[in-house]
Amino acid sequence: MTPVELPLRDVHAPVAPPWWPPAPGWWIVGAGLLVVVVALAWWSLRRRHRRRAAERLFDEAVSSAPTLPARVAAMSELLRRAARRVDADAATRAGDDWLQLLDRGMPNAVFTDGPGALLRDGAFRADVDAEAVEALRMVARARFLEWMERRG
Repeated sequence: MTPVELPLRDVHAPVAPPWWPPAPGWWIVGAGLLVVVVALAWWSLRRRHRRRAAERLFDEAVSSAPTLPARVAAMSELLRRAARRVDADAATRAGDDWLQLLDRGMPNAVFTDGPGALLRDGAFRADVDAEAVEALRMVARARFLEWMERRG
């Protein structure tokens, strides 16, 4: 037997695919990423706009009150509005029960034992300290904004 001679050629690697245009799968991935980025940007802008509107509402309502007791009453009213997002019965709570609702989920009891205790009777007293009202404004504003960011 004699070996059969076959005509053999060298093996050549195929031509590398071009980098542009990408395969259809990459177009789909790119479009999906673009949709996600646009949706996140839109969501972030809406959230920022809502937060600024809530900040403006709180600041204007408190600063437009003519007296210190009226400022305390304005803060209490705004907190009651925001509390309805957390507890449907928030409007019916009073006294310590109301302050405990405000403290719910906070690391420190700033409403029952701290500056927020002024909400209990500050709107009805004639001799409210300006520093106490300012301290209340800080904690009430933070709580108001936190609750307003929740979806109702």
